[in-house]
Amino acid sequence: MQGKIIKGIAGFYYVHTALGLIECKAKGIFRNKQIKPLVGDLVEIEFTDEEKMTGNITDILPRKNVLIRPACANVDQALVIFAIVKPNPNYNLLDRFLITMKKQNLPCVICFNKKDIATAEERRELLQAYGDCGYEVFFVSGKEEEGLEEIKAHLKGKTTVVAGPSGVGKSTIINAICPKANMETGEISRKIERGKHTTRHAELFALSDIAEDTYICDTPGFTSLSLGEMEQEELQAYYQEFAEYEPACKFGGCAHISEPVCGVKDALAEGKISKVRYDNYVVLYEELKNRKRWT
Repeated sequence: MQGKIIKGIAGFYYVHTALGLIECKAKGIFRNKQIKPLVGDLVEIEFTDEEKMTGNITDILPRKNVLIRPACANVDQALVIFAIVKPNPNYNLLDRFLITMKKQNLPCVICFNKKDIATAEERRELLQAYGDCGYEVFFVSGKEEEGLEEIKAHLKGKTTVVAGPSGVGKSTIINAICPKANMETGEISRKIERGKHTTRHAELFALSDIAEDTYICDTPGFTSLSLGEMEQEELQAYYQEFAEYEPACKFGGCAHISEPVCGVKDALAEGKISKVRYDNYVVLYEELKNRKRWT
């Protein structure tokens, strides 16, 4: 029988199947091959006790992709959630999220929460900064459950990793989209009798009411994200809105910061490129440049 791992903790893997949630252990063959099952893996399982819904994972099917952070497999897209206000968006952190997802070749959708307490001008500024540079942007209210149907339509038939910092209403949105999320978490917690005291890991929730093969992967809230071993010259490739104006740069390899005759800076001055995005680019460029200098 086949299924999808939705949670792994304390040596147990919880596999979502047509028959329900089955608690499994991984056979020793995986340890010998130094392969660890991941949340999101499609697996073959065999029952050890049908009545107790327990079994063993006997095979891991080929993976489409593997994310390092969060550790999960077979992901189709990322949904990055930030608040419009309370807290105000940390644009630097948002860009770090977008860069991290793009480095992992994941299409990314941005969801701005708390539209019920935000002004039209605040929404317009965010749409101008991120919608105009090619990202799909949604404005929702998790509390009032406004705008969630559009999000659901975008999730249909896909496995989506949901990411964002703490305090932006991520859990509210997930619970509104998937009311049984708490139930599934509670079911697993009762089985292992330690749910509240375990470290948070990536966890999948099946959205069968939206469509078959539809899952969201919740992740712990992040407060900072490193850009890893990226060279500062690579950074501009993650600001796709620059590409249109780079042919007007005088120098090849222009960093778009201090060089004269720069098409990107001209576009910035004319309001064609978001100042929020450009300022973030400069900050991240200097961070990468200085890190290299001191390592």
